[in-house]
Amino acid sequence: MTISARQVAFDLLNKVTNDDAYANLLMPALLRKAAFDTRESAFAQELGFSTIRWQYTYDCILDKVSSRPVAEIEPGLLNALRLGCHQLLNMRVPAHAAISETVELVRKNLGERVVGFSNGVLRRVSEKTIDEWIEILVEGKSEVEALAIRYSHPVWIVQALRQSLITDGIGDELEALLRSNNTPAEVNLVALPGFASRDDYREENVELDRHSPIGFSVESGRPDELIGFGSGVRVQDEGSQLAALALAQYRSVEPGENWLDLCAGPGGKAALLAALAKSSGALFTANEVQDHRADLVRDALAPIDPKLRVTVEDGRYFGEMMPNKFQRILIDAPCTGLGALRRRPEARWRKSAADLKTLTALQFELLASGYEALAPGGLLLYVTCSPHLSETTAIIDKAIRNLGVQVLDLTSFMNAEYMAGALPNGRKTVQLHTQRDNTDSMFMALITKP
Repeated sequence: MTISARQVAFDLLNKVTNDDAYANLLMPALLRKAAFDTRESAFAQELGFSTIRWQYTYDCILDKVSSRPVAEIEPGLLNALRLGCHQLLNMRVPAHAAISETVELVRKNLGERVVGFSNGVLRRVSEKTIDEWIEILVEGKSEVEALAIRYSHPVWIVQALRQSLITDGIGDELEALLRSNNTPAEVNLVALPGFASRDDYREENVELDRHSPIGFSVESGRPDELIGFGSGVRVQDEGSQLAALALAQYRSVEPGENWLDLCAGPGGKAALLAALAKSSGALFTANEVQDHRADLVRDALAPIDPKLRVTVEDGRYFGEMMPNKFQRILIDAPCTGLGALRRRPEARWRKSAADLKTLTALQFELLASGYEALAPGGLLLYVTCSPHLSETTAIIDKAIRNLGVQVLDLTSFMNAEYMAGALPNGRKTVQLHTQRDNTDSMFMALITKP
């Protein structure tokens, strides 16, 4: 039985909504099963990923035209209506085709009982353009509420992003950041030192990264078709590359140093850090608290050295077991993921402001544990893929007050080595911004133990 691109997108949305699936991990499997050609694959990806991105805006429109509040529409039907909205408002699909195909999707998956409702709702949506709908929706709203609707972000995220930008003196770039979060990122790759070189791929229609000396990107296609993919070449955002490089290269490595990735799953940064450790004569340990994620770490490290040590321990207590042992430690702490919204479209709907209390408590516990495991004079890099001040500078300020950590000037180092002066002076910690740096909005703080 053949399957349509719209059905694949519908299945994706339902899995993301009902099972907390990750869209970027699930879609490749759905496309392989469907055996689409390039054109159909591109259509399914655009329809699925972009509908998730624009979910809030579409829900606001549906609330205007539906006889039922969006909150009372069953999830499967709501996902189908969102797909219809995206075709009508943000794709070059003729209105009659967008409506009829979506109605047929509803009939096939949800039955005849909601066909009439779906048809009526979508016809009303089609009466206006996306710009006309947005102007209606933002009337009378505050600036933040209007931006949330216009760019489909939860209000609390818009507020958090604005505050982070203001901290770096670029508050006027908020709309640019929101736009960049809705623009799909290129496929970014890293050539692991000692195992591959990006110079080997100059004829593969790639673009060298602006900041990372080991990174490059491809606009489209199958990166797994590149020679060495999975061993010497991995998919990895440029910001993540810079984090590992900064920890490894901030100062010269002494032979026999012990390095630790405290929260290593699923293994992307761990693989790069392990390659850097191997080329520097350092010993590398990866730790991950969850068994299934530890298996992913082992798989990621196997091409580098199958004998690398992977422990399965709660990172909050790791320092008690191995105090003062490691000369370099990476803590890529669990966070809201607000820095990777362009790559993970569902991330903006997964967390709420209420989650911050639990997350920030965990982040500080991990930092305290890592600091206990850090050898005197060693380097610890605290990283979050989030620009939220509660997960970034607030954690470091608390560590200064309660742990006595010493914060090193990572900004000056990265400006000189990688960023060509793009980072603002006046702060030691680093906050990358997607709209400015074309990376995920990674935060980094490099600390040492006196």
